[in-house]
Amino acid sequence: MKKTDVFQNLINKKIGELHFDKSPRELYEPMEYALTMGGKRIRPLLTLLACDMFGEIAEKAIPAALAIEVFHNFTLVHDDIMDVAPLRRGKETVYKKWNPNIGILSGDAMLAKAFEILLDSDKTQLKDLVQLLSKVAIEVCEGQQLDMNFEHIEQVSIPEYLEMIRLKTAVLVGSALLAGAIVANASAKDRDAIYKFGENLGIAFQLKDDILDVFGDEDKFGKKKGGDIVAKKKTYLYLKAHELAKGKTLNTLIYYFVNSTFDEEAKISEISAIYKQLKVKEAAEKQMNVYWQKALVHFKKIDLPEKNKKQLFEIAEKLMVREF
Repeated sequence: MKKTDVFQNLINKKIGELHFDKSPRELYEPMEYALTMGGKRIRPLLTLLACDMFGEIAEKAIPAALAIEVFHNFTLVHDDIMDVAPLRRGKETVYKKWNPNIGILSGDAMLAKAFEILLDSDKTQLKDLVQLLSKVAIEVCEGQQLDMNFEHIEQVSIPEYLEMIRLKTAVLVGSALLAGAIVANASAKDRDAIYKFGENLGIAFQLKDDILDVFGDEDKFGKKKGGDIVAKKKTYLYLKAHELAKGKTLNTLIYYFVNSTFDEEAKISEISAIYKQLKVKEAAEKQMNVYWQKALVHFKKIDLPEKNKKQLFEIAEKLMVREF
C-alpha cells in the first residue's frame, strides 16, 4: 500500500474517532455530517506528508492535520450559507439539510473544536501551531470578506482577485504543509520554502476549481455546474472575459451576469458560450501554470534529497490535472 493511502486511511480513522454523540443533537449532527460527507482530505494529507518528508513520524502530526481538516470544513459550512450553495461533494449542504442558523452555530463549534484538537500537539510546538492556525483563520476570513465585497464592486482587477484567492484558499494549503514542517522541527529556511510552495500551489488549485466549476463534470466535481455564474462570482474566468469582450459580446456578458431574473440554466449556458468564444478557459489554464511553476521554484529550495520529496510532488501534480 502506498504511503499516501496509509496516511489517508489514518486520517479517516481519526476523524471517525471524533466524538459527536452529544446533546443538543441539532448542534452535533451537522458537525458530524460535514466531516463525514466525503472530500479528498488533501490538507491533512499534506500535513502528514510534510512531517514524514522531514524525517519525523507522521502520526505526531495527527493533531495538527485533524485541526486543519476540521477548520477547513468549518469554512465550507459557512461559505455555503453565504453563497446559498445547495450542494457540496454531491450532497445537500449543512444549511440546506437543516437551516442557516444551525449551519452558523455548528460551524462556530467546529472552529472551536479545531483549536481543541490542536491542544494534543507536542507542548514544545504548540505555540507555533496555535499562532499558525490563528493567522490562517484570520486570513481566510479576510479572503471571504473580499470575495463578498467583489459581488458588489463593478470593477475588480485580476490582481485583486488573485490576492483574494491567496487569502481565501491558498494560505490554508501553505499552512497545512507548514504545520507538518513545524512538527518535524524543519529549519526556518525549509519552513519558508514549503509554505511558499503550498501558497502558490493553492492559487493554482483555486484557478483549477474556477475552470471545473464551468467546464467540469458535475458528477465528478460534486457541486452544481455553473454555481459561480449563478452566484455572480467574479472568478478569473469572468474577469478575463470582461477584459477581452468588446461591443455586443461585452454587453451580453454583463447583462446575463448581473441579471437574476433568468432561468439558471439559460444564464449558465449564455455565459459559458461567451467563455468558450473568448477562450478564457485556456487563459485560466495558462495563469494556473504560472503559479504551478512558481510553486516548483520554492519546492526545489527545500533542502532534502529528491527521493524524500517524491510523494509530496506526486500529490501536488495530481491536483493540477484533476477532473474534480
